[in-house]
Amino acid sequence: MSDRRVEVLRGEQLTLEVLPEVGASVLNLRATSGRPVLRPVELGSVETSSQCASFTLIPFSNRVRDAKFMFGGREIQLRPNTKDGLAQHGDVRNRPWHAERVDDTHLRCTFDSREFADVNWPWAFTAGIEYRLHGPHLDMTLTLTNEDTSDMPAGMGLHPYFARVQPDLPGVDPALTVDAELIYDTDERVLTVGAARELHADEDYRAPTPVGSREINTTYTAWDGVARLDWGARALTVTADNVYSHLAVFTAPDGSLALEPVSHATDAFNLAGQGVPGVDLRVLSPGQTLAGTVRLTLEGDW
Repeated sequence: MSDRRVEVLRGEQLTLEVLPEVGASVLNLRATSGRPVLRPVELGSVETSSQCASFTLIPFSNRVRDAKFMFGGREIQLRPNTKDGLAQHGDVRNRPWHAERVDDTHLRCTFDSREFADVNWPWAFTAGIEYRLHGPHLDMTLTLTNEDTSDMPAGMGLHPYFARVQPDLPGVDPALTVDAELIYDTDERVLTVGAARELHADEDYRAPTPVGSREINTTYTAWDGVARLDWGARALTVTADNVYSHLAVFTAPDGSLALEPVSHATDAFNLAGQGVPGVDLRVLSPGQTLAGTVRLTLEGDW
């Protein structure tokens, strides 16, 4: 994939690389010193967005049980795209997007499902992501619009992998802060099994705590929209608009940490149909748009 076009944005404190043809995914985000903010990625190693530093989740995030759900009195059957029979992470992250370079620090990318006959979603939709660098900030603004003639269930999110290991700070595991009050129990396929519950002690990151050797693959809610990683010499903060009511946290096999602001609980489409509260299934009427911004902010010596 080394022949793929890379859009490069350069700001005062950050450099961003985006792959429009691979879901408008982020290839790399670095401080101007060269230090990685998201996990560092070599273009030649990218086969799908799964190898990128961040990708987009639209028109739903995370997993759908058995790739089907009920909506509007009918069963919606999607194509499974995991080995255990789930539909996962929407259907835009590996497709080509249109990219418009606004200026050296601003990239606008758009997607229209009507351009693809095989989109794994029965409603027509459009999506957009805008990347903006300014000062120590990267703003990522997502939009999802129902372009169909009937109501559409909807969700969205971002899946960034943060570099836990800093090259000049060997052995330093950053302290994670997530001011969230509730968490979901999951089954063997990491599917939500009921309403959110209060945290156990080893799940609580309201006070800064290194992840250490814990393996995490879960979703928090009752979240204030802020997550923070602190190495002492430097820190970064994730700030998400209210539409991102949930935060998925995942310790990836490569040692990076995914902090994923998302608009609904895992398998919200099925849970909502069962009357489970608080899962935040969104329903867009024709022409209606879901929108929200996630901001990454550098602090300290980057």
